[in-house]
Amino acid sequence: MLSITDLRGTTPTTSQLRRALPRGAADVDSMIPTVRPVVEEVAAGGAAAAAGYSERFDGCRPERTRVPAEAIAAAVDRLDPAVRRGLENSITRIRAFHAAQKPADVTVEVVPGGRVTEKWIPVGRVGLYVPGGNAVYPSSVLMNVIPAQEAGVASLVVASPPQAEHDGLPHPTILAACALLGVDEVWAVGGAQAVALLAYGDDDPADGSGPLEPVDMITGPGNIFVTAAKRLCRSVVGIDAEAGPTEIAVLADAGADPVAVAYDLISQAEHDVMAASVLVTDSAELAGAVDREIEARYGVTLNHDRVRRALEGPQSGIVLVDDIEAGLRVVDAYAAEHLEVHTADAAAVADRVRNAGAIFVGAHSPVPLGDYSAGSNHVLPTSGTARHSSGLSTHTFLKGVHVVDYDEAALKGVAEDVVALADAERLPAHGEAIRARFEDLAAKGDADA
Repeated sequence: MLSITDLRGTTPTTSQLRRALPRGAADVDSMIPTVRPVVEEVAAGGAAAAAGYSERFDGCRPERTRVPAEAIAAAVDRLDPAVRRGLENSITRIRAFHAAQKPADVTVEVVPGGRVTEKWIPVGRVGLYVPGGNAVYPSSVLMNVIPAQEAGVASLVVASPPQAEHDGLPHPTILAACALLGVDEVWAVGGAQAVALLAYGDDDPADGSGPLEPVDMITGPGNIFVTAAKRLCRSVVGIDAEAGPTEIAVLADAGADPVAVAYDLISQAEHDVMAASVLVTDSAELAGAVDREIEARYGVTLNHDRVRRALEGPQSGIVLVDDIEAGLRVVDAYAAEHLEVHTADAAAVADRVRNAGAIFVGAHSPVPLGDYSAGSNHVLPTSGTARHSSGLSTHTFLKGVHVVDYDEAALKGVAEDVVALADAERLPAHGEAIRARFEDLAAKGDADA
């Protein structure tokens, strides 16, 4: 079922690996002409324009963009007890981990009397996008809201598509997750129009929602239209990333359980027909066994057609390597959003991985654990961007600001260095700004004349 890339007997370069490895391609550029009019119309027309697009794309027009507080509260009251318990337990674990991420301010006296401080300031207002469509994602509410709260963000809004079957409100499980987290501002808007409305806001929407204040930053996963809108709006607001389809890579040796590996590959494939599932192994026997288990088992899952299309697509496959050392080079070149390590001494092997959004160590740390309840974040870099980017975290919502505080003696002590470097860069006024504090430059200029 999975295509095979056989790298045994070769030592491919990084360049060769980038060309050879299975990889999906979300062509965001091709969506820009489609999405640009949406963004421009919402920027000009606000909530009314966004609601028009909701009617067109989501099949319903919300009565009000801002979800009434009573609807949010009612959603949690109707929540299935098992789902509520799962959400509450996950909130506890996710909050514990993200609270510990917040960095402390640091002050260094770099010269006597001269101090530089890095202080961490939360972003003022953030928009957190939670998709609809193929599935319902209360977990994405948790993964976006909790790190923003732990960073100290004072104002946040969750945006999620209106649902025709729920009277134009976002899915009730989404609203319930917001209620459990104390989020009282939710907008019933999705897709590219949600990104645009978050970026530009609306001071006086005709639907009676009250002012829809624009945000400073937008985070959260979404489809290719959401990604294109983020690209178009990133000169107005900050964004976390341009997320592509989800992906999993599994690095495994002959001792791995083919049934567990097969199910883990299937689990990510059910997200989207463009999802990528890749097995990297030095065991042809394991590769064959995993492929057979996938073929035998994927059909029983609810989303089997989506799974089949994802696994048979060019973005999924099996990569055969000579040994785990070669496998490490492959997974570092691939830089998966999610990487599982199923090898002997998995912790030691995982410790050597440099490029992955999140690393799942051993047979008892599968990716679905991280999707919901591990405590880690599931908004992660895709499409190889884990080579240089991190997933969503408390850090995402913090700005590091440098505060420079020198006294007169300290400035005198470094003045010569500043003047010399300014002159070397042919920017003498920089040096003069230092010297003017200790010299009468006008008098000196008159004397020189």
